Amino acid sequence: MANPISNLWRLMRAGYVLARHDALLDPEQMEQAPLPLRVITRWLGGGKGEQTGTALSSLGPSYIKLGQFLSTRPDMIGAKRAFNLKSLQDRLPPFPQAEAEATVARELGKPVSELFASFGPPIAAASIAQVHKAVTKSGEEVAVKILRPGIEKRFANDIESFDFAARMMERSSAEGRRLRPVAAVQMLRSSMKHELDLRMEAAALSEIAENTKNDLDFRVPKIHWGLSAKRVMTTEWLDGTPMADVAALQARGLDLHALANTVIQSFLRHAIRDGFFHADMHQGNLMVDEAGRLVAFDFGITGRLSEKDRLFLAQILYGFITKDYTLVSQVHFDAGYVPHTEDVATFAQAIRSIGEPIMGLPADQISMARLLTQLFEVTEQFNMQTQPQLLLLQKTMVVTEGVARTLNPDLNIWKASEPVVRSWIERKLGPLGKIEELGGSAKSLGRLALMVPDLLEEAQDFTRRLKQMMDAPSPRQSRAMTLALWVVAAGVIVIAAKLVL
Repeated sequence: MANPISNLWRLMRAGYVLARHDALLDPEQMEQAPLPLRVITRWLGGGKGEQTGTALSSLGPSYIKLGQFLSTRPDMIGAKRAFNLKSLQDRLPPFPQAEAEATVARELGKPVSELFASFGPPIAAASIAQVHKAVTKSGEEVAVKILRPGIEKRFANDIESFDFAARMMERSSAEGRRLRPVAAVQMLRSSMKHELDLRMEAAALSEIAENTKNDLDFRVPKIHWGLSAKRVMTTEWLDGTPMADVAALQARGLDLHALANTVIQSFLRHAIRDGFFHADMHQGNLMVDEAGRLVAFDFGITGRLSEKDRLFLAQILYGFITKDYTLVSQVHFDAGYVPHTEDVATFAQAIRSIGEPIMGLPADQISMARLLTQLFEVTEQFNMQTQPQLLLLQKTMVVTEGVARTLNPDLNIWKASEPVVRSWIERKLGPLGKIEELGGSAKSLGRLALMVPDLLEEAQDFTRRLKQMMDAPSPRQSRAMTLALWVVAAGVIVIAAKLVL
């Protein structure tokens, strides 16, 4: 049963640390805070600059994960702080070798000496787990991921405190009820439940391996199921150059611009083509193997998009490319994402207010931070709840685009994405997509037969117009395409959302 005294004590300790690091409120919020809070914060040493990431890291694993989660909630902590938290480093000192080996023995039923020919010290340690390099009895090099001892209890206690604070927020203010922090904590709890079971990560890795088996420029390590369990996961060991070591990538003679394109295209294939994507694609989870292929690790956080979500995105993307803001607006209403109490034309006007000013910028100069700030400002006008899976898509796209730009600072995200997005639009919005939709049941076959002539004519017109836009776009169309992709993949969903997750 929840203990209010324990929860209050843990929250007071966390509040003290956050205040010391000036991480409680952003400057605008601090100006509106009660005088006693402003005085206490400054007395504790706050007011010297944002250090939210440092504060959360010092509070331990649960707060690091909370910070990563809050990076998707600018409505709660402000757009600037949310954007800064996207680069929060998930690193902690390793736990002892003896504890790691004891965990392996308990989970796999045999001592380490009987399972592995050698079992090395930790090579990486994060908030949830650490990784050891080992060699199997058959001589294969492997990576062994092991959960931190006691991590489940630590998370359970801290999330209980988060839930206590969230309920107090909702009881004490209308703004707290609008933001729905209790639902946000529930989502964090659900996410952590999956991360704390390495069998779920192994299954995600296996699924993505199956989805990408024919992709020549991307791969993931294979799972050793016989050496994996709830708290231990073993994969093949892959050598390569870390994505963060740009100098080493250059020294290998790799084409960094092509590699940047691969980063963007791989993410979009997984999200758009497969509906299942790696949702933590920062530099520390990526490398380039000896064959020049992009390799991804750490699938503890993944995102899934339904067929409805992907069709929704395709229609919005096409609407932005053609500057049909009414279409973009109507799609939100048709999908049920915007309440019918709102007005389609007014919502289209809000979307236009974001799209048109950015049209004047070159494709490689559109600022993601600026775009997201504008999106969050506009969402205050509309009463729509965010779809969590699409928020995860937005957050991942921001991180992925950042990784690609470290390889090519002048990256034109539209040109990089065009091969994937073009086939997606043709598939989902062209005649083939309608045939698939209508042919989903036997009842539709008669209707489908009657529509064949019209579909063939529409096919010619759709393909011609799309080819003209994509093969030789005008500068304005190119900017429209770039804006469309960025808004769709990195935040178009929140255009309509009041972010009350």
